[in-house]
Amino acid sequence: MMKKDKGTSEQRVDVYTRITDKMIAALDQGVRPWVQPWNSKYLNGRVSRPLRHSGEPYSGINVLLLWSEAMARGYASPTWMTFRQAQELGACVRKGETSSMVVYANRISKTETNGEGHEVERDIPFLKAYSVFNIEQIDGLGDRYGDGSGGAIVQRIDRIAHADAFFAATGAVIRHGGDKAFYAPGPDLIQMPPIETFRDVESYYATLAHESVHWAGATHRLNRDLSKYAKDRTERAREELIAELGAAFLAADLGVVPELEPRPDHACYLASWLSVLENDKRFIVQAAAQAQRSVAFLHELQSALHRDAA
Repeated sequence: MMKKDKGTSEQRVDVYTRITDKMIAALDQGVRPWVQPWNSKYLNGRVSRPLRHSGEPYSGINVLLLWSEAMARGYASPTWMTFRQAQELGACVRKGETSSMVVYANRISKTETNGEGHEVERDIPFLKAYSVFNIEQIDGLGDRYGDGSGGAIVQRIDRIAHADAFFAATGAVIRHGGDKAFYAPGPDLIQMPPIETFRDVESYYATLAHESVHWAGATHRLNRDLSKYAKDRTERAREELIAELGAAFLAADLGVVPELEPRPDHACYLASWLSVLENDKRFIVQAAAQAQRSVAFLHELQSALHRDAA
């Protein structure tokens, strides 16, 4: 039997609050922290999720936290590691450098007595924060990480063809026409303006990624409750935030640089997002997790296609 850890509970609330406060501070400035890093001059047209020292991409809320840190501090490299990991590589964090926060999600088990007097075990999710440093804060790494890509940045050989193949493999019905992009749950289809009407092809694929995250959330796929979307402004803002984050994650995976300016139809969501985040300190973490789940689902459809073809 595991006793309730008061310290763990307090830390959990503190981590959620710290994360949400960072997102609110950016939104207060009119900046979407999950989009801003694409403006970084250091990326020079390349794009990557933040990477662990092993080259493995971060996921979920950690993507937002480290993108935000990289933009604020002007780091060119997407690679991060802990103080100890730097030491194990024979390197050291420079004196005076400050760390950035990432989080680790886990669960603890708690035994309770139910109404019938039986002991039942319940899993309680929690977040644990720990500190990492960008490799630009570390001396002694030599040329081990080269340009900081960790070998994991997507090569832009033929990104348009690659993106077309990705979205085709999802099996989503994608129709073109008109001047609005949206996912229609009833007929279960994605409507897109013609690609020629976008200012560049990258903007087209970024928008298609956004609508595909909505599509992935349908009842018969990931079962997000989209029924309140048209009636409840708050629920609509929540779903749009999930799609925004998912589109940013997917664009990074596909090597597509999304549009640098907010979509006109999303400018109105800034106030709603602020309201949601201020009233629910956990939602940005939950939204990032839902976005990550949607992107993983879309990736799994690629694997399923390959298995079927084999």
